[in-house]
Amino acid sequence: MGEPEFSLVDSIAEIAPDDWQRLAGDNPTLSYTFLNALHTTGCAAPDTGWSPRFLLMHRDGALAGAMPLYLKAHSRGEYVFDQGWADAFHRNGVPYYPKLLSAIPFTPVTGNRLLAATPEDRLLLARVALQVAQQMGTSSLHVLFPDDADRQAFAKAGYMLREGVQFHWENQNYDDFDAFLATMKMEKRKKLRQDRRRVLDAGVHFEHLTGTAISDDVLRFFYRCYVSTYQAHYSKPYLSLEFFQRILAAMPDNLMLVLARRGDQPVAVALNLIGGNVMYGRYWGTQEFISGLHFEACYVQSIDYCIRHGIARFEGGAQGVHKMSRGLVPTPTWSAHWVADQRFADAINDFLQEETAAMNDYIDELSEHIPFKTGTD
Repeated sequence: MGEPEFSLVDSIAEIAPDDWQRLAGDNPTLSYTFLNALHTTGCAAPDTGWSPRFLLMHRDGALAGAMPLYLKAHSRGEYVFDQGWADAFHRNGVPYYPKLLSAIPFTPVTGNRLLAATPEDRLLLARVALQVAQQMGTSSLHVLFPDDADRQAFAKAGYMLREGVQFHWENQNYDDFDAFLATMKMEKRKKLRQDRRRVLDAGVHFEHLTGTAISDDVLRFFYRCYVSTYQAHYSKPYLSLEFFQRILAAMPDNLMLVLARRGDQPVAVALNLIGGNVMYGRYWGTQEFISGLHFEACYVQSIDYCIRHGIARFEGGAQGVHKMSRGLVPTPTWSAHWVADQRFADAINDFLQEETAAMNDYIDELSEHIPFKTGTD
């Protein structure tokens, strides 16, 4: 086996789709189609502060490893918040941007960041990425939402680890939704049923649409709802209609849309991604407020779909203690960080030690309130 050769490319289009996909596996957010759509539609591009610098490893002329990297001019669209670190740099007259980032733009989903077949090659990629950051002269390198295998590689390579939390649901091979409800504590089960009844009494019913069943009209309705969610918070949406049209056309079987109708009129929608026997809750919007609709469309309907189709896990996305009452439980997530300036690295490492202890306490506290029966119930 030959020695590995490393290079950087500033466009995923410079990589053969089949070569990338062979390394990326079945996580839809890592797919060539998903990333290429982000880039070519201008959503994640130099003009928006995302400059691709993908790290490639070739061995004997074949692509043997890769790592999605971006030069970032800001910290928006990341869901691991380092603005406080940036402020500390600037207060001390040290530039924080550009920084180097390994992540899926606008997507807080755990997955591979070191795309390689062996632990040795993953560790090698992690170490070479540090060399790249040093050669570029960036302030820092950040890796968001790596999976467990990658997290271990980053730790071994000397990165600092940061713990976060999301809320995920695990399918315990439930026969149906009622079997899932039967595992919940009585008061939680009763409350969930009351919430569902409130939505039904408002005249709302749901459709689960996948693939070619998602028409252009439905997708455009989804996009209006998606935009309205951002407008309600006085912000601009990260993703364009063209992006969603691209991924629907190229990877239709990876999309599942929960469409809420009142009579014949659509009123709200949630869009999930599916791949590798996992459903990822991603986008939501509504045209009117109906009590309980958000939770029903985004979480309960998605769990019901997973049970019906034997999907092993539903990841409900960032933030939201309220998700626990719908059956999602606190699940640790991780990021990995390297900082060039040793003064700041030491200060951030001290901060992370305290933050990790506090995060573990927080997760332990949340876990005491999960909605499921225990041996004493």
